[in-house]
Amino acid sequence: MGTVTELCASSFQAFLCPTVQLPDDLSPEERQELESIRRRKQELLQDIQRLKDEIAEVTHEIENLGLTEERKSMQRNKQVAMGRKKFNMDPKKGIRFLIDSSLLKETRDDIAQFLYKGEGLNKTAIGDYLGERDNFNLEVLHAFVELHEFTDLNLVQALRQFLWSFRLPGEAQKIDRMMEAFAQRYCHCNPGVFQSTDTCYVLSFAVIMLNTSLHNPNVKDKPSVQRFTAMNRGINDGGDLPDDLLRNLYDSIKNEPFKIPEDDGNDLTHTFFNPDREGWLLKLGGRVKTWKRRWFILTDNCLYYFEYTTDKEPRGIIPLENLSIREVDDSKKPNCFELFIPDHKDQVIKACKTEADGRVVEGNHTFYRISAPTAEEKDEWISSIKAAISKDPFYEMLAARKKKVSSLKGL
Repeated sequence: MGTVTELCASSFQAFLCPTVQLPDDLSPEERQELESIRRRKQELLQDIQRLKDEIAEVTHEIENLGLTEERKSMQRNKQVAMGRKKFNMDPKKGIRFLIDSSLLKETRDDIAQFLYKGEGLNKTAIGDYLGERDNFNLEVLHAFVELHEFTDLNLVQALRQFLWSFRLPGEAQKIDRMMEAFAQRYCHCNPGVFQSTDTCYVLSFAVIMLNTSLHNPNVKDKPSVQRFTAMNRGINDGGDLPDDLLRNLYDSIKNEPFKIPEDDGNDLTHTFFNPDREGWLLKLGGRVKTWKRRWFILTDNCLYYFEYTTDKEPRGIIPLENLSIREVDDSKKPNCFELFIPDHKDQVIKACKTEADGRVVEGNHTFYRISAPTAEEKDEWISSIKAAISKDPFYEMLAARKKKVSSLKGL
């Protein structure tokens, strides 16, 4: 028998090196103890291997989880980008796509926040969506306006902020709803500045028209501060607004015009996506009186014409504002109608066209004569264009609201 130290040394060696021969002089109890140590070693080695396997598995899962989250994020970003593109093409379809894809909640507040942030959204499309008269769109409009903070801002400052967040649509009723919502919000943020929201509404339109008059190079007769003040007499529930307030608004617009936001989306694609009317017509040339077949699109109070239906950009644009339309007889072509400026027979219509070399030039028509394929199509085009032709909606709505204020004063 060896000493305890010798036994321990031999046992430890056997633990590390199981192939080592056991001493012959070990007692049965010592052999049993050594076998127990060997079993324990095997169990520990198995536990260690199991832990290694588990660690490797968890590490793999963590790595895969990172990749999966990254893939999910990339997929979500792709869907959001697609939703924005759809919105720029057709606002209602874009919103529906984002809701159906669980990227947007179908609540007025969530949609308003999405439009207010405006990332990658076409400002014209935002304006069109907010101007719709559906009840839900109206709720979104008011939620959108409530995201603007106008407290302690003068009217021009508030209008600058408001008109930067979208582009005013061309339809008078849409503009009316949006400016009504603005007036309500401004008066809520600044109680006591105006007697009523009607006053704020009228003055807001007056400021927008002032901006056009002062900074549009085509307007030769620039209004003075005295004329601006006189134009806005009696709009404050029958009373006059302080001269200092009107003078400050005038100076602010004179020194810095409103900035029109750039569109982030494809303007032309959006413009021609849902036209009022489209089809082939013959157009008589301006200087050279020849008839040419063109693809016409009527939308947004403008008449666009293309050489081919596949063209991405129009050959010419005819704004319909302040124009009139009439049926005419032509010795060479049937089913004709004309666009012209009433009471200004020789005045050139404000329009533009693209030359063959790509240059954009002003049109030279005093009238546009157009021939439709059939009498029925001629009548339909005349009806559609009459519906689209309008004078400046600002003046019409301003006159209507001033009339309303005057009638309330008389009660």
